[in-house]
Amino acid sequence: MDQTILIIDDEKAVREVLTALLSGEGYRVTTAGNGEEALQALEEQGPGAFDYILCDIRMPKMDGLEFLKRSRGLGCTAATIVMSAYGSVDTAIEAIKLGAYDYISKPFKADEVLIALRKAEERERLIRENRELRRTLQRGYRFENIVLKSPKMQGVLDLLHRVADYRSSVLFLGESGTGKELLARTLHFNSNRKDGPFVTAHCSAIPESLLEAELFGCEGVASKEGASPKRGLFEEASGGTVFLDEAVALPSFVQVKLLALLQGGTIRRVGSDRDLSVDVRVVAATVRDPEKEIEGGRFREDLYYRLNVIPVRVPPLRERREDIPLLVDHFLRLYGTQIGKEVHAVTPEALDALLHYSWKGNVRELENVMERAVVLADGPTVQLEHLAPWILDDRRAAFVGVAPDEYSIKKVVPRIEKELITRALRKTRGNRTAASKLLEISHRAVLYKIKDYAIDGL
Repeated sequence: MDQTILIIDDEKAVREVLTALLSGEGYRVTTAGNGEEALQALEEQGPGAFDYILCDIRMPKMDGLEFLKRSRGLGCTAATIVMSAYGSVDTAIEAIKLGAYDYISKPFKADEVLIALRKAEERERLIRENRELRRTLQRGYRFENIVLKSPKMQGVLDLLHRVADYRSSVLFLGESGTGKELLARTLHFNSNRKDGPFVTAHCSAIPESLLEAELFGCEGVASKEGASPKRGLFEEASGGTVFLDEAVALPSFVQVKLLALLQGGTIRRVGSDRDLSVDVRVVAATVRDPEKEIEGGRFREDLYYRLNVIPVRVPPLRERREDIPLLVDHFLRLYGTQIGKEVHAVTPEALDALLHYSWKGNVRELENVMERAVVLADGPTVQLEHLAPWILDDRRAAFVGVAPDEYSIKKVVPRIEKELITRALRKTRGNRTAASKLLEISHRAVLYKIKDYAIDGL
């Protein structure tokens, strides 16, 4: 086990019994006869020398409660279990307020001590796992881990880096799928609020009848145990960040309460007559044009100015195509690992199709396309046929000069004819007779169409 425990008790017999019991369970045991000796051990061996502490309450020179106060002052974070033959609920509550994890009464059975320690071990394990998960999460959202190459996205990250530690509201503007929530999380985990909660509210997805209570809480929810308050997302996020996705979809009565929070740092639960202070940073996002929503009377202008202190426009993928190869490599690694396939690259033809696709769904659509491609790939390389059919259709349409939403034969056929004649003339270096053979039409027809389409310079 190799875990350390400090036993503090003024009775030698108790120390000896606990030492024998816990040594037999694999603990490395140190003992002290009172709080002063225990503090001396902490000072000599360091405040992190012990994983657990078993401490009596009633002792000469320095009792257990005073030891708890002093040990916490030294920086000791060991899970402490207090013991007393003079137990009372008030004593237990006071000890726990001072930082004790648990409380057992004397005389105790061996199983009671071991069960208390097992519970403490489980708690410490969960704390360590939670801490490691948070560290892993924070590492994943470092600015340098964001996949980008384009100057536009670099400008976005530079701005977020500059404003990260301020409480000022940030409003992300951009199309669906551009990564607004990812950037909001990155902002949070690179700020001085990174150890606080990051809470997301998808405003357009929550029923309007529930939205106010979900965000601000509700006073006096009836249950079998009586009426108890329900904390809202802003309370849950105190000390951290609330991300309001599609904030302009909030109904007017919720907009008023959000404005009060941004102006005064207070909220009021539904059904309450008092305000509560909360310490949150509000980060919002929308795909809509807020100014048009204001003109249409659907969004408050004063709330817009409060949310829009730091406006951040997230460019669509078609405006930063230089990021596509990096994102493709990232998703290949991600889904190759998840699915368990060795897929390392895409062919030049497949990459060309990805580079020239319109990406109306932006990065989210690219991610879905690459997941599909990894699933379908039958080797280490994604081929053109592994891409989604609509990307291939778009590529074919672009090849012949037809937009995906274009259907007029009268408009399209002349454009295609002009393109093919131009290609044939380039291929034959302006030799119209040779071009007519490639085009499989008469020489006379070629001359007519050259004149009709004003093809020159060849």
